[in-house]
Amino acid sequence: MMEPFDVLVIGSGIAGLSFALKAARSGKVAVVTKKEDKASATNYAQGGIAAVMSPLDDFESHINDTLDAGAGLCRREAVELMVREAPRLIGELIELGVGFSRSSDAVGREEVGSAPDGGVPLHLGREGGHRHSRIVHVHDLTGAEVERALLVAVSAHPDITVYEDHIGLDLITEHYLGEKEGPKEGRYSVYGAYVLDSDREEVLAFPARITLLATGGCGQVYRYTTNPDISTGDGLAMGARAGCELANMEFMQFHPTSLYGTGDPAFLISEAVRGFGGILRNAEGEAFMAEEHPLKDLAPRDIVARAIDRQLKATGAPHVFLDLTHRGRGEIEDRFPHIVATCRELGLDPSTEPLPVVPAAHYMCGGIPTDLWGQTSLTRLFAVGEVACTGVHGANRLASNSLLEGLVFAEQAAKRVAELLAGSTLDVPEPPPWDVEGTRVSRERILVSHDRMEIRNLMWDYVGLVRSTNRLRRAAWRLALITQEVERYYRWTRVTAELLELRNMAQVGLLIARSALSRRESRGLHFVTEYPERVPEMDGTDSLMPFDWEAISR
Repeated sequence: MMEPFDVLVIGSGIAGLSFALKAARSGKVAVVTKKEDKASATNYAQGGIAAVMSPLDDFESHINDTLDAGAGLCRREAVELMVREAPRLIGELIELGVGFSRSSDAVGREEVGSAPDGGVPLHLGREGGHRHSRIVHVHDLTGAEVERALLVAVSAHPDITVYEDHIGLDLITEHYLGEKEGPKEGRYSVYGAYVLDSDREEVLAFPARITLLATGGCGQVYRYTTNPDISTGDGLAMGARAGCELANMEFMQFHPTSLYGTGDPAFLISEAVRGFGGILRNAEGEAFMAEEHPLKDLAPRDIVARAIDRQLKATGAPHVFLDLTHRGRGEIEDRFPHIVATCRELGLDPSTEPLPVVPAAHYMCGGIPTDLWGQTSLTRLFAVGEVACTGVHGANRLASNSLLEGLVFAEQAAKRVAELLAGSTLDVPEPPPWDVEGTRVSRERILVSHDRMEIRNLMWDYVGLVRSTNRLRRAAWRLALITQEVERYYRWTRVTAELLELRNMAQVGLLIARSALSRRESRGLHFVTEYPERVPEMDGTDSLMPFDWEAISR
């Protein structure tokens, strides 16, 4: 058996890596990452990190913008914690070597803010839902630069071991230890995880005193998404199977502006483009957001995405346009070098022509519920980042709060983990080897790929931007059947990465559909035609979905 680690981290985005660096002060850390260590949603994040850095801004404004976007489901204490810690954590990233964009002059609607290192002031962008410029960024590749700096630090740390091409399979609880009825106190504990070495197609036990899920989101359950292909809801499904209820899974955020016709994943056109003055126009060239919201093109994402959806249905056009041609070529190239270069590779030039854009699945605002320290309902299990539901995002995430949430709650979790490791030996029972008896290698990979595409089509057509009860019921019924079929196939088949992802996608898709059915109102990202109004009595009411093993096992 592998010797127990003090801490097992599953996932290598901003949440997992920043937690690993701080948890390594307390013990030995293993980081299990699905593919290459740089393959994460963090690496795709263009916009930046929201933080109050300007004298024209203040904490209360950032808090209120977040609460407004969250449509009555945010936990104020979580939002306040996140907002107030932001400037200090930006300073920490600068110390790690993150090269945030600096400026001595404001550009357009954007402003400058103080630099924690006393250097040239930071350049601050503005995005949808923000009433001030407060987006600290690295041109239009913020996530990639943050990921780079964190990976350098993690790679150099003697107490952190990174396992690439390893996929979390299941959390090790009393169930795997032979205690089928669960612990007497009714709360399971987590003692690490079974992990698939995808190169060798071998399942290994990774025992650990503390386990943290930082596996990101589940955008791949939808046909069109901005998420990388690794975003198949693995941590969400692992947590649900182990006994965590999932909260607010109906709130999938669709980014309003992915570049039309750019494949899988869709290329994202950052919210910062609209913050820079980009105007949304319909097929006739008319700017339409003034009729939708006082903030026009800078309205929160749910409002913008549904406004685009209405335009597409009204006109029959396949896309709308994002127009930045009134800004100078040099300004556009300086502010968005990655977007400009990618568009030109595709035969488009944002400085001379409007860009064709459509909404795409982008960010899961629900997830595994945690307290302010990242602790889940299971003993010794923490969750941070998109996989978690901290109460920060509510019914709709405010732009550029996601990287910030990962940083803040990774630090919170590391503090609590340090206390746990210092206060107890936290013995780890020896897990049994992964049982392969009665299984065989399957040559029918077409079954996996077909089911995967059916799930993505079902979710896009029936559990998308605008929902109806009939479509949701059909989706839940069909997804339940697919989930049962996949589970039967899984039981007699040797585990592969593709099969594991399919299992997770089916289960997460089913939980999203059932969660959407349970909320009989429209709020934030969840709009259902039979219940078009928000119900004030449901403010602060989360939808909690348990994983129904009996139904899946039939």
